[in-house]
Amino acid sequence: MFEGIPLTWFLILATIMFFIGIYGFLIRKNLITILMSLELVLNSVNINFVAFNKLLYPEHLEGMFFTVFVVAVAAAEASVAIAIIINIYRRLDKIDVENIDEMKY
Repeated sequence: MFEGIPLTWFLILATIMFFIGIYGFLIRKNLITILMSLELVLNSVNINFVAFNKLLYPEHLEGMFFTVFVVAVAAAEASVAIAIIINIYRRLDKIDVENIDEMKY
């Protein structure tokens, strides 16, 4: 596939990244680490897009295009989320999600 690297290695890497991201999303209390965990999940999906595209349709670039689209959406999502997190931090002086009622306006 990719110069002798089998598909299973890419799938194992993507699975490990996905579950680390899910674990961080569910366990962490800090909004920044939750956002980073979400980005890790999206990057694991990108690895799957590229790996399966290269395996099934090596002459086409659909997986690469989906990956670029996911990266663009993730960048927009991250910029909006960071702006919201900065506003929450300015208002409450903390960004932990333990007391979600304090974050309501």
